[in-house]
Amino acid sequence: MKILQSNWFCIVAGSLLYLGTTVMVWKTPHVERHHAEAPVADFMGSSPEASWNFHNPEVDELVADLKKQREQLNAREKQLNDLSARLELERHEITTVMESVTQAQKEFDTTVVRVGQEEATNLKKLAKIYAAMTPDGAAAILKELKDDDIVKIFAFMKEGESAPILEQLAKTSPADAARTAHISERMRVTLARGADKPKS
Repeated sequence: MKILQSNWFCIVAGSLLYLGTTVMVWKTPHVERHHAEAPVADFMGSSPEASWNFHNPEVDELVADLKKQREQLNAREKQLNDLSARLELERHEITTVMESVTQAQKEFDTTVVRVGQEEATNLKKLAKIYAAMTPDGAAAILKELKDDDIVKIFAFMKEGESAPILEQLAKTSPADAARTAHISERMRVTLARGADKPKS
């Protein structure tokens, strides 16, 4: 009886009765499944699906636009590469042409004998002197001159005056004949500046 009347017993017994009553009357609230899954269904479609089956038209449009831009960039890159190759080919062709022109100019300069204005007066006088001489005498003197000087003098002589001298120059030896032929070829491309070649 002392135990039953003690305060500690009353506290323990009351606590046990409270816990037992609470457990007996506790009821777990029921939640409808369709309410909990509704947001997922609304977000993913009519029914919940796996994330890899997710479909969004805006994403597809963005992907298509990116593919189109990539194709345009590839096409532009190909055009630039083709243009670069064509420009390189044209540059090579221009370089080749320039080299050919330079070589032709060098050959022309070595072949053509140019008579300057300052030389014309003296050459005219020399041409008259050699034309007044006999072909043998003129050939003997001219043979000692340089080919360019001979060509310049003949440029101011009539063909009837230079022909006998050339013939005499060629008679001396085969080497002189070859030299005379070379002089004749040089006479064909002689440029006389500031003077007209006498007519025959």
